Amino acid sequence: MGPDFVQPKAPVLAQWQEADSAVVTRKPAEQIRWWEAFSDPVLDKLIDVAYQNNYSLKIAGLKVLEARAQLGIAVGYLYPQVQQANGGVNYTSGSENAANTKAGDLGFLEYNVGVSVGWELDFWGKFRRSIESADSNLLASVAGYDNALVLLVAQVADTYFAIRTAEAQLKVARDNVAIQQRAVQITEARFRGGDVGELDVLQARTQLLGTLATIPPLETGLKQANNALSTLLGRPPGDLAEILGPKPGVIPVAPQAIAAGAPTDMLRRRPDVRQAELVAATQSAAVGVAEADLYPSFGLSGVLGVVAADGTNTTRTGNSGFGQLFNANSLTFFGGPYFTWNILNYGRIRNNVRVQDARLQQALENYQSTVLNAAKEVEDGMVAFLRSREQERILAETEASAQRSLVIANVGYREGLSDFQRVLDAQGTLLRAQQSSVTARSTTVSSAVGIYRALGGGWEIRSGRGFVDEATRDTMQRRVDWGDLLRPEATEPPLKGQGSGWPSPDW
Repeated sequence: MGPDFVQPKAPVLAQWQEADSAVVTRKPAEQIRWWEAFSDPVLDKLIDVAYQNNYSLKIAGLKVLEARAQLGIAVGYLYPQVQQANGGVNYTSGSENAANTKAGDLGFLEYNVGVSVGWELDFWGKFRRSIESADSNLLASVAGYDNALVLLVAQVADTYFAIRTAEAQLKVARDNVAIQQRAVQITEARFRGGDVGELDVLQARTQLLGTLATIPPLETGLKQANNALSTLLGRPPGDLAEILGPKPGVIPVAPQAIAAGAPTDMLRRRPDVRQAELVAATQSAAVGVAEADLYPSFGLSGVLGVVAADGTNTTRTGNSGFGQLFNANSLTFFGGPYFTWNILNYGRIRNNVRVQDARLQQALENYQSTVLNAAKEVEDGMVAFLRSREQERILAETEASAQRSLVIANVGYREGLSDFQRVLDAQGTLLRAQQSSVTARSTTVSSAVGIYRALGGGWEIRSGRGFVDEATRDTMQRRVDWGDLLRPEATEPPLKGQGSGWPSPDW
């Protein structure tokens, strides 16, 4: 029943718009640990710590185990669905005024032990579609874990770069404070000597105070970025000096070129694209499960057991009913085929099919949207990377020019060749140029991270590892019998329910 899933077509171009740039190459993006391109050991360590301890990633891993257990439930429905062993002792006391009271004892004990079985046959493939749906859902949860890992790595890199950017901006502000404090001292000395008026002193102090006022927000941002990084590392907010180092660092240098590959490579690498496709595959099988309810279900049922009672016969033979319970004459059984058909469902089943089909179409449209957004993110990252590198080069020249201008303005003021306004202008220009230069360097590295994230790299580091850490796995195994499902290979393709053969249950 239901449609066979066909991979939807992806609306992507043959190549990226910036593919001809020397900075973004068409070479396939094969670097798994892309963050190593920044050549920063601190960043490498931060990502390793986050991979081991981040709680959002742990939750994503536990969802994989949940989906794996759900697959085991779906497989179990292929086999007899009702298997019950039962037994009991019943005492019956009849009415003396009822008919046929002389036919037997009015009061007796009855002992019974038996097994009942009910098996709805998978005549229309309903249960096989359920397995197919659960199988795709498990793969979708794995892709969801990979996507969480991609986002985590990018978040750690972005937050770390934000810390280094804040440290660089603080250094710029403090260096300019030192320059402006020297200017205040010069104007005060010349004011005391009667060479200049009080206006120069006030202007110098105003410039200094304005620069000092930029420091508290930068310190706030630095502290908040440290707190955010601590959370990503799975630890309470606190000092990260043991990882970041006791002294402020520098913004890492972005790689000279990034291998972006082709748009089709992105579809293969990005976990969220795979997840969107697998969600659609999951829902496609759910349509078949719903359609099977339109038709009759066929099955087998039966009871096999032994029954014996205390009464006249047991008194005559000298054996109790319990003693005769496992006698061959106590055997009882019945069974046979059956079918059920929900005929008067008042459109409920057909409308449920329509509901599932509408959800399938939503999933297909979501896949198309996910592909488009993925391509947009790559293109946005490329153009930002290229333009920020160009801006970084221009601002480096601007900063050098501003520094030379300030030197000339200071010399002219000390020698009385120019007024203090030129010094103020030169100081302000230098501060803005240095701040802009830091921002451009930060944008360049952040844009590079954006490209790597948009291309979907980084999730491959979990290959061969479990979705939960060893301590969590031991805790869960002690609490509940998970069998072999906590082993990494239990959630790696090929999975039960895929391919040929009859899947075995997870005992």
